[in-house]
Amino acid sequence: MRYPPMCTDLSTSLTAFAAHPSGDVLFGPSSQQSAAAPAPRPVGVIFDLFGTLVAAPSAAERTAAAAKFAAILRVTPAVVDSALSDSWLARHDGQLASTSQVASHLAIRCDTPAARADELEVLLTRLAHFRLQTDATVLRALEQLRRSGARLALLSDASPDIAEVWCGSDLASHFDAVVFSCRAGAVKPASQLYRAVLRELGVAPSQALYCGDGGGDELAGAERTGIRAVRVARRGGPGSLVFGEAAWAGRAIPDVEALPSLLDNWGKR
Repeated sequence: MRYPPMCTDLSTSLTAFAAHPSGDVLFGPSSQQSAAAPAPRPVGVIFDLFGTLVAAPSAAERTAAAAKFAAILRVTPAVVDSALSDSWLARHDGQLASTSQVASHLAIRCDTPAARADELEVLLTRLAHFRLQTDATVLRALEQLRRSGARLALLSDASPDIAEVWCGSDLASHFDAVVFSCRAGAVKPASQLYRAVLRELGVAPSQALYCGDGGGDELAGAERTGIRAVRVARRGGPGSLVFGEAAWAGRAIPDVEALPSLLDNWGKR
């Protein structure tokens, strides 16, 4: 479960996405690329996870999950909420290497008996499976991209519970490479994450396209590494929780489902 310590509003509204004509979305220059030099069609597409392929959690979902944690740990939801917020970085940058370690850390942080960590670990795993559910339309879009010859990768700020259940998700079989922050030892927009996913995918920065909702300043991070980036409206809606979002004036499309059309028409005017 991804619990960010701070939330921001969606800085690019849905009306802003609608304002871009198709040509501007597909072929307009990024913040680092001149319109005078047409960009080659991407060989690899790198996706964010939360808010992009699956819905970002809402405040209501966070409250409900905190209440379940609190019931197991015999503390108030406020205590759990504080523990989750304070441990966000440790859960996402590899300091806590497994779901078991996360559960134990939260139990200690909430000053409850260590024996309750086992039950909490089960809950974390169950919630992680739930968080990785996605729409059939997303799966079809990924299938279309692969049939068109694109190589797909995932780059996600994720905690160990997500990484451990990933292979059992409907999404997993669609990806050629996966990099989770909790395994790589850093969170976005650290350049080492982008270099790692490029290496795993086997493509150069100029051959890749990064697609995300903008949390964690991921889009600018991708472009600083030489990867073109495109923003999608946050899956789950503008009221969903997000950490480290920055303004974005580059390319934008409505959702992941628009990507097959983007690549099919790449370079056409």
